[in-house]
Amino acid sequence: MLKNDAASPSSVDQLAPDGHPFELTELHNKAGMSVTLMDWGATWLSAILPLKGGEKRELLLGCQTPADYLRQRAYLGATVGRYANRIAKAQITVEGETFHLIANQGENQLHGGPEGFHTRRWKKVKQDEKQVTYQLFSPDGDQGFPGNLTVEAQYLLTEDNRLEIHYQAQVDKTCPVNLTNHAYFNLDGEGKDVRGHRLQLFADRYLPSGSDGLPIGGLESVERTGMDFRQAKTLARDFLKDRCQQRVKGYDHAYLLHRTCGATESPAAHLWSSDNQVQMSVYTTAPALQLYSGNSLSGAPARNGGTYANYTGVALESEFLPDSPNHPEWPQPDCWLKPGKVYHSTTVYHFIAL
Repeated sequence: MLKNDAASPSSVDQLAPDGHPFELTELHNKAGMSVTLMDWGATWLSAILPLKGGEKRELLLGCQTPADYLRQRAYLGATVGRYANRIAKAQITVEGETFHLIANQGENQLHGGPEGFHTRRWKKVKQDEKQVTYQLFSPDGDQGFPGNLTVEAQYLLTEDNRLEIHYQAQVDKTCPVNLTNHAYFNLDGEGKDVRGHRLQLFADRYLPSGSDGLPIGGLESVERTGMDFRQAKTLARDFLKDRCQQRVKGYDHAYLLHRTCGATESPAAHLWSSDNQVQMSVYTTAPALQLYSGNSLSGAPARNGGTYANYTGVALESEFLPDSPNHPEWPQPDCWLKPGKVYHSTTVYHFIAL
């Protein structure tokens, strides 16, 4: 079953910045799961899963109204690009030419810049009972990036409760492309602290980062550190410990995934609710996952009309390692998209009621 619903604004502040209503799309499957999406930011708004006991549980952080998404800086459920994560000094160099991007986190660029893809109305180009596809055109020079870029994001809900996200993009000038969805999950439901969730992450190495979120060196082993999730453990177990066992604010680190991970073959991660009623498995073609424990969520508008506290959602962002355009030495596929080539990236979130 499929449902379309343009949000019905009763005042100007419920319209999108372009003066038109937000358009919401609901996907349903025969298992009773529902997913809600929005054309503004190609945003994933909701994921409701039936539990074994018959009740339904919201698994995704979100706002009460579409307009509330304009009042938050946590990128809740948004498609981010052209380049997800951070680029140091908002600067890239290609074929000897340096491009100065628009900075939006100090001197660095985060998630594509202040007017990244999360701030745009995407055009809905295809829709049926199982999926919706959004398209966006980004002109040459957008947020400082070279080349005209056309990107599509497809959301597909399967009968076995998988949400598949498929990205593709093309450019007419060489440009780094790194697309992801910035969903925050809370498998316990609204408002709970996620540090009781158990996580298993199939990665031997991670990137230590500084206070600005940028890498402070090369990849390091997770062995004998609080960053090791190769065996399932709660986020709380080693929380507030870094590689030197010093107290830090929480997890916001990129992990280089095992080479055996794949979009449909081998999982990149498993996440379990603290009450063991829900499991989420992540599959991705991306080389890395960014683990973010919601360290700065405080104040973001919540689905119940209040605000979220820190650590009430966890993000597992599938992407290239941060600042990859400036680190060709890292052992991952090339993040630069060239004219005539097509960028493809797939991430699958599989939800299971236990």
